[in-house]
Amino acid sequence: MLQFTAAGPMRILFIAPLPDPVTGQSLACQVFLEELSRTHLVDVININKRSLKSGVSSWIRVREILSYARQAFWFSRKADVIYFTISESIAGNLKDCLIYLACFRKLHKMAIHLHGGAGMRVLMQEKPKIAAINKFFLSRLGAIILLGERHVDILREVPNRENLHLIPNFSQDYFFRTEAETRKKFSRQSKLKLLYLSNLIPGKGYLELLSAYEGLAYTVQCSVELAFAGGFENDTDKADFLRRIAGLANVSYHGIVAGDQKAKLLGDAHLFCLPTYYPYEGQPISILEAFASGCAVMTTDHSGIFDVFDPATCGMAVEPRSPSAIAEAIQYSLQSRESLQQAGLHNRRLAERLFRVPTYNQRLVSVLEQLRGRRRAG
Repeated sequence: MLQFTAAGPMRILFIAPLPDPVTGQSLACQVFLEELSRTHLVDVININKRSLKSGVSSWIRVREILSYARQAFWFSRKADVIYFTISESIAGNLKDCLIYLACFRKLHKMAIHLHGGAGMRVLMQEKPKIAAINKFFLSRLGAIILLGERHVDILREVPNRENLHLIPNFSQDYFFRTEAETRKKFSRQSKLKLLYLSNLIPGKGYLELLSAYEGLAYTVQCSVELAFAGGFENDTDKADFLRRIAGLANVSYHGIVAGDQKAKLLGDAHLFCLPTYYPYEGQPISILEAFASGCAVMTTDHSGIFDVFDPATCGMAVEPRSPSAIAEAIQYSLQSRESLQQAGLHNRRLAERLFRVPTYNQRLVSVLEQLRGRRRAG
């Protein structure tokens, strides 16, 4: 049953990818949709793909995109506001432009949410024709939501900068560990537990992490447990990976995890590893989940990561595409358990203060409520 607010419910057109498959973006959209559905009337267009591969890969996908545009046209006519999570690939951006056209008369009531950053930077700064088309639409939007300061310059030539809103991602409640639990896991005289938990796709750095482990001395390998979890882009990549780790006693693959299994992997880990250079990366929710779980973090200065991650306090930064830099970080971690614990405790407190779900949802709802009474210019 809807719980109406004092101002009454909004009719919201919600255009976004929803699980499955589960990605940081689809998870964030699902969490926000659940919040909106409690108090507002929501029409949903699920633009998710069946695979983790970027771009338009079949005629079936083309027909789906045309269907999204038709639905957007009809639903937008009765919508008070529109929430739209946009893409970063060239093909995905063409789909977004079709949806902009379909909702053209309601662009002043539309909030777009860029969950990535690196891919959009390429489109806006290296593809002048695509950038010009996007600027035409972006200048007419009611709100543009970005993850942090490092993405603001992507839209530096777009007018109406007052319509930009910076809203970081979140960690769900069940990942949070107490300070006592965090201290306890670091105090155990056990092997250093490294965890990679994200989709295992090109650019995420999982192969570089595995290469780093393989290059460690045997005595160092015996002091480390390396766990991988997440989905693959295709069965061939999965089979290749499983063959490669088959003879490595301290390396494990846990598949796609969720709920208690995912929380336990994060809660037990000492060092969360995401040496990403993925072209559509934004601000990985997995890093914030690791923060909440009391993990130190090893990652890269890529896209918007450093908006939430400070290597001086949160863990360590490594060069992208560099197994040798990752191996060096692992060896340092083995010798610096106390530093890892301090980073884990810091990250837990940081997540508690800044990256809770209610804070995230409240800030997004506020943006939509501001659009509700906005009139079309001209």
